Amino acid sequence: MNGSAAMLRNEKPEHPDLRSWLQLLAATDRLVVARKGVSLTDELAAVAKKLERERAVIFPSPGGHDIAVVANLFAGRDWVADSIDVPVEDLLSRFQRAVRRPLPWMEVKEARVQEEVHRDVDLLKLLPIPKHNEHDSGPYITAALLIARNPQTGIQNVSIHRCQISGPDRIGVLLLPRHTRHYYAMAERAGAPLEIALVIGVHPACILASQAIAALDEDEMHIAGALLGRPVEMVKCLTNEVRVPAHAEIVLEGRILPKLREPEGPFGEFPQYYGDRADREVIQIDAVTHRRNPIFHTIVGGGMEHLVLGEIPREATLLEHLQRSFPSVRDVRLMRGGTCRYHLAVKIEKVSDGEPKNIIMGAFAGHYDVKQVVVVDTDVDIDDPNEIEWAVATRFQADRDLLVVAGAQGSKLDPSSDKGVGAKMGLDATKPLVRGPLDFKRIHVKGIETIDLASILQQDTEAAFARIIEN
Repeated sequence: MNGSAAMLRNEKPEHPDLRSWLQLLAATDRLVVARKGVSLTDELAAVAKKLERERAVIFPSPGGHDIAVVANLFAGRDWVADSIDVPVEDLLSRFQRAVRRPLPWMEVKEARVQEEVHRDVDLLKLLPIPKHNEHDSGPYITAALLIARNPQTGIQNVSIHRCQISGPDRIGVLLLPRHTRHYYAMAERAGAPLEIALVIGVHPACILASQAIAALDEDEMHIAGALLGRPVEMVKCLTNEVRVPAHAEIVLEGRILPKLREPEGPFGEFPQYYGDRADREVIQIDAVTHRRNPIFHTIVGGGMEHLVLGEIPREATLLEHLQRSFPSVRDVRLMRGGTCRYHLAVKIEKVSDGEPKNIIMGAFAGHYDVKQVVVVDTDVDIDDPNEIEWAVATRFQADRDLLVVAGAQGSKLDPSSDKGVGAKMGLDATKPLVRGPLDFKRIHVKGIETIDLASILQQDTEAAFARIIEN
């Protein structure tokens, strides 16, 4: 890490926001700037996709807009760890502590995100909203925190939903069966709209917290405060009662309208397929507020940022969920090949031969997205898909170690399911506890950890090889 990066890390910003994270990325050579005028239709997403494992990228004046767009805030687990200032090996435990000991937000009266106010709303004129994947139905807001209030208690929920621009001041939104949908159903039964806000451009801790598997009426901004080590400052919206992060870049204030559905989709999703077109809920936008010279954050649907964003918070909360009942659980990973949602690896310190199947069932209960669980021993590296496959190949027998659950709720975005209903599979790839001294003993070359190749290998390979064949 260079000097400027170390200084930024040691001198924490007074108000952590998107810009402080971008400054750190720039100081550590993880941020690039595109030429001006990149097209918002396909081209911006293509550039971001090309760079998704290497660099964050800012697009000045995309499509002729005055507002810049940024993409690729997360390119891997190490970036997520850096964003909340922890070593990567402590990432899940840090998130677990934040979930256990949330830090309530504090309300302020004035906020930078309300420096400029637009009540005559035309979203595509006001904001640089990209179209991402080839067959997306049009421009989508993909990185907005949707903050909704419980219409009875006022407790807030924070989540991310795909938001299709359906008109100058209207948005089609996909509400999966989680907390926002529950709040909306409460409001709709009363014949009232659900007050919400879409918040664009926040510190990574707020985005990560929004993806925690929290209980109903647990405000994710409290988790964000614990991740930051200070309360998130929140301000009341101008047109409704929702409170939003005061140091965000952009806020869209609105209402999810009752008893109204309009076509939304298709849209490129995390399973690497398109979510279908269907009649879905509609948001009416009443006002847009933003900082002066705001930055618009976008996430390419199904890209690396999309996967990583869902990976870490879900892992941490699934680990917390499993460890409550199974102290033998040591670690978990949502595998990239399983779109960081569907396939889970669980590492355990096995204490009984029946326990892995119980752990599998516990994992299914942790989140309906989980479709396949592989349980492995502590000698298996769950960051290496080849190690997991090896454990299945050498420690698993289908007639003995396979668990199948039919007709269970899963992800509605899984194209192989029947409207979200499908099968779940668990594989016990652990060693039996009773075995001979060399049964399941992994082979090992003695001394491999301490061998000094520099002292053994000749430096001039070409000359050394020539001498060998001449002789």
